[in-house]
Amino acid sequence: MNFFNLIRYKNLLVIVLTQLLVKYAVLEPFGVNTSLDIFSISLLILSTVCIAAAGNIINDMYDVETDTINKPSKVIIGKHISEKAAFNLFVALNLVGVCIGFYISHLLGKSAFFSVFVIISALLYVYANYLKRLFLIGNIVISILVALSLLIIGLFDLLPGITPENQHIQLSVFKIIFYYATFAFIINLTREMVKDIEDIEGDSKSGMLTLPIVIGATKAKRVVFALIVITIITISYYVIHLLYKNLIASGYFLLFIIGPLIYISIKSLSASTKQHFHHISTVLKLVMVFGLLSLLLYKYILLK
Repeated sequence: MNFFNLIRYKNLLVIVLTQLLVKYAVLEPFGVNTSLDIFSISLLILSTVCIAAAGNIINDMYDVETDTINKPSKVIIGKHISEKAAFNLFVALNLVGVCIGFYISHLLGKSAFFSVFVIISALLYVYANYLKRLFLIGNIVISILVALSLLIIGLFDLLPGITPENQHIQLSVFKIIFYYATFAFIINLTREMVKDIEDIEGDSKSGMLTLPIVIGATKAKRVVFALIVITIITISYYVIHLLYKNLIASGYFLLFIIGPLIYISIKSLSASTKQHFHHISTVLKLVMVFGLLSLLLYKYILLK
């Protein structure tokens, strides 16, 4: 289990679920012109998972010092897996992921797409080594990479099949994927800030310049509150203007997304302990999962 915990297998399963939902709950039901068959989409998912797993490993390697303070029971590198073994796993997973990405790009006749895998792999390394220590930059970069886990399906499966005749429907469906990627970006950005407040003690001792360290935990809580409120307003607008005729879809968003967001917006103002912020972080993660699961609404409700 140490290996699976090191690569954060639960997060990787969410990536797999997300990409399968984009493919089979959005692209297939809309009947758009797609480029990836079962074999190709499986390879794309495997490539994404390998690169993400490598990113998790290198992140933990550079986080040993801070995790020893913030989460001593969860430190794996140096205790259960040696640093050398972890680095070898990082290199191996990156090579597998990037090589598969190279193969898929050439399979589609889009060699330039290969650069996406190289850029993601490089960004994960630079994030772990340097960017995460900078004010807001690390939070934004990792949130963009989370959003890319959705966009990459549209990029590889949808865009290569665009023709002058189907351009409107292809781009309309890509817009749906983009909206969900934006949702994932904002929720993850908010969660990263909450985790920074939770880990402020260890991060400050490691010389990191996270949001709560730079502006203080109290002001950071206000930023988190503001982001959650903006998200609530945006999703409520979407529900009122696009889903109001569908009671099941409206109820789903109200119960599993808007409701929990209202709850943690209130909790964020009164939170004061590591346990409080950990709870908020967990709820935000659940909100993201339920938000992504709402992609099923297109296939089973909204298109009927």
